[in-house]
Amino acid sequence: MSLAEQMDTVTDAAAGTVDRHATTQTFESTNPATGAVVGVFPVHDADAVRETVGRARPAAARWAGLGFDGRRQRLAAYRGYLARRMHELADLVHRENGKPHADALLEITLAIDHLAWAGAHARRTLGPRRVRAGMLAANHAAYLEYQPMGVVGVIGPWNYPVFTPMGSIAYALAAGNAVVFKPSESTPAVGAWLAAAWRAAVPDVADALQVVTGSGETGAALCRAGVDKLAFTGSGATGRKVMAACAETLTPVLMELGGKDAMIVDDDADVAAAADAAVWGGMSNAGQTCIGIERVYATEKVYDAFVAEVTERVRALRPGSDEEAAYGPMTMASQTDVVRRHLDDATTRGGRAVLGGTGDGGLPHAGYVAPTVLLDVPEESAAVREETFGPTLTITRVADAEEALERTNATSYGLAGAVFSRSRARAMDLARRMRSGMTSVNSVLTFAGVPSLPFGGVGESGFGRIHGEDGLREFTRAKAITRQRYALPVNLMSFARPPAAFDAVARVMGMVHGRHR
Repeated sequence: MSLAEQMDTVTDAAAGTVDRHATTQTFESTNPATGAVVGVFPVHDADAVRETVGRARPAAARWAGLGFDGRRQRLAAYRGYLARRMHELADLVHRENGKPHADALLEITLAIDHLAWAGAHARRTLGPRRVRAGMLAANHAAYLEYQPMGVVGVIGPWNYPVFTPMGSIAYALAAGNAVVFKPSESTPAVGAWLAAAWRAAVPDVADALQVVTGSGETGAALCRAGVDKLAFTGSGATGRKVMAACAETLTPVLMELGGKDAMIVDDDADVAAAADAAVWGGMSNAGQTCIGIERVYATEKVYDAFVAEVTERVRALRPGSDEEAAYGPMTMASQTDVVRRHLDDATTRGGRAVLGGTGDGGLPHAGYVAPTVLLDVPEESAAVREETFGPTLTITRVADAEEALERTNATSYGLAGAVFSRSRARAMDLARRMRSGMTSVNSVLTFAGVPSLPFGGVGESGFGRIHGEDGLREFTRAKAITRQRYALPVNLMSFARPPAAFDAVARVMGMVHGRHR
């Protein structure tokens, strides 16, 4: 199939998720490196979104009715379809998002691995089980199961347009829900491709995964369209708007928001490994990674060596759109302004850029940002306090790891972080005390690639979890059932109980529990 035919297919898939009369406006998706049009997509209005959710409702019932084994088989077919077409999808991600083809392949690989894990572990995590009934209900059998919610809305981001939304889509589907996916208006072609791939791989329950495209108004419409839960990934400012819209109908939400993730480099760290990880964690994908490293706190003992190692590695990086480029352009042009504001603020406050900065020398065009290393940046600066989301690192000298931890935790964010130390006990202690939902020791971002681990943050970084058993349960309702096996001589939950019944109960409770102090 030619490139033009591929784009016609994904565009038609987006338009075909609703009746064509329901929407007339369209918008273009463009390549951030060249400005070339990637595709033209419909703006799904409130009526169109409601129609899509309405069509998902019976599909959700059919999908849930397949049971764990039926859903696992179809999820396997879907991931097989993705695996066979990885390069095709990676090419589309490269053109629409701007990241290198190899990085797109890495993202898709992680998404496929999560699809496999969710399908394989749904029954064990969510299936019916019998639990202990306890003393007062000893004559009852007690059961717990996790039931699908129905239709889940997913609003995805542009920075990882496959991996991040799949963290909600895969787990919601595995739990028995239908999904209506609204991709970012910057990467609608990727979202439409994923939905078209589902319809091709799982034609018997095609409406279990549908896509709607558009800007913020389409996302707001999805919040109000009667979905049973809404999973959102994006900025805190937009997250608040999503929560407000969902609050109108008491629709529960999952919020995966931004971060200002830090790395601690302790006295005994492998400095070369820490520097390599910091540069990758901070500058891959042009720094557009919510769990990427933006701040580094290196102890006095290793600071100079660490800065030298980082500088050497960053000097070798070259942004561009060719195969040899380390990273691509900023996916959203407006994000370039945010990065430059942070860099200007940092230097105005006394920080210095040992590499990079706000100049455009040597860059392909204004949509690129040079890899930048900042030193001596005050803690109150925007480059330290706010999410930058660009290829920048601030490196700060601290007396010891305790000071590094104190500064790391002095933020309203709490998404992820990293600790480098050769001492396992010391590193694990720092990792546990870091105020974050996830921490890597002697690596960066590793937790995202472990399907059995939950993913999510605290504070301004959001709430709720995707991935792992927690991610499966996130898209279910816990259902409790008791069944009386035999009647007791005295029913304590009856107006017919004898007056002295609870005196006897009190004596028994005193005998069983009263001895413990």
